Amino acid sequence: MPTSGLLAQKEWRVSDAAFPLSARHVAVLGRLGPVLLRFVQGCNLLYRWSLQGRAPTWIADLLDRGKPPELVSLSRQPALAGRVPCVIRPDLIWTESGFSLCELDSVPGGIGVTAWLQKQFSLWDSALLGGAAGMKEGFARIFPTGDVVVSEEASSYRPEMEYLVGSDRVRAAEDYRCSDPAIYRFFECFDWERLSTIRESFDPERVPMTPPPKPYLEEKLWLALFWLRPLQDFWRRQLTDKGFQLLREIIPQSWILDPDPLPPQAVYPGLEINDWRELSHFSQSERDLVLKISGFSPLAWGSRGVFVGSDLAQAEWQKRIEHALEEFGSHPWLLQRFAKGALVEHRFFTSNGEEERMTGRVRVSPYYFEWNGRTELCGVLATICPADKKLVHGMRDAILVPATRMEGADESRRSRDRERKIGAVP
Repeated sequence: MPTSGLLAQKEWRVSDAAFPLSARHVAVLGRLGPVLLRFVQGCNLLYRWSLQGRAPTWIADLLDRGKPPELVSLSRQPALAGRVPCVIRPDLIWTESGFSLCELDSVPGGIGVTAWLQKQFSLWDSALLGGAAGMKEGFARIFPTGDVVVSEEASSYRPEMEYLVGSDRVRAAEDYRCSDPAIYRFFECFDWERLSTIRESFDPERVPMTPPPKPYLEEKLWLALFWLRPLQDFWRRQLTDKGFQLLREIIPQSWILDPDPLPPQAVYPGLEINDWRELSHFSQSERDLVLKISGFSPLAWGSRGVFVGSDLAQAEWQKRIEHALEEFGSHPWLLQRFAKGALVEHRFFTSNGEEERMTGRVRVSPYYFEWNGRTELCGVLATICPADKKLVHGMRDAILVPATRMEGADESRRSRDRERKIGAVP
């Protein structure tokens, strides 16, 4: 490990086996990067069209809810008009039928961790996605000079960014004054009001900041807006028919929890209910749904604002639905189909060096770096959590490994194993 560590005050389980992806899954990841870039560009365009009246005005109004006026005004500055994040990381749940995209992160952690894992695993695995130095080289290409500015809220990720670019380029956001020619923003937009020196000194025409300070791009609501029927023509034009179809296959059906009543003859498509409160009467099997706060909240990352309906008692589920409806004016929530991860088996080593095997579920997180209008897949981090955990995210019981291309013999064996509903990892 680097002397400064990688994730402060966080632990994970160690393995020497990368997570193998079949040729089919690797091909999907290769197609996904350009489509997600066009999706993010489309989100940016649709918001601006909404402001201009070329798209429904309620879209921008919805995405701006709960944000301070100063930040909303900044995000609309002409100097930022076409800017989108240079790093795009979808979180993909590994399911029996393929990938399910549960989140799209434009301020992702794990970049330095994945870079370090690539370097170590490349000593014995030549098939890693991104190779031995894809993450380091990719980040250096999109951000060759300037400061990485990390907030106290994200301080546990500071060591990995120091490993990535060197400690002399990593700065604390709380007392940072914008004077460098470029800034990599490693803090969420909801931190903006607390960062007085950055607020006072940042000039979008003089200092490039990536990701750009556009809180509307960090909303999970976009996954529900993608599923809205009135916007389908826009998304098809933006993504092409093939790109649109790819995202329809991997983004779970999603809904915006808007408390405004529907006409009595109307229902929410896919749920066949007329009122959100009818969700509270769903049986446990019908509650394979996830309730998520959309964004601009300390609860919007790390699974703190995520609730799985089938995991909750009916009274608690009803309480969560009511709370989400009440918050619509300031912090909108969305509802998604729950994507149940497939079971895999992976070996890891205990703290005393003994080898054990764990059955778990996997989150596959590819890192796409945008450079001159093109995306490059620079690395993939696999997070394998114990099977009894419904939400798959970083935790001390999780195994963190890079992803690798599966060899032919291993792919055939894994295919047989998956027929037994469990995937074996060599």
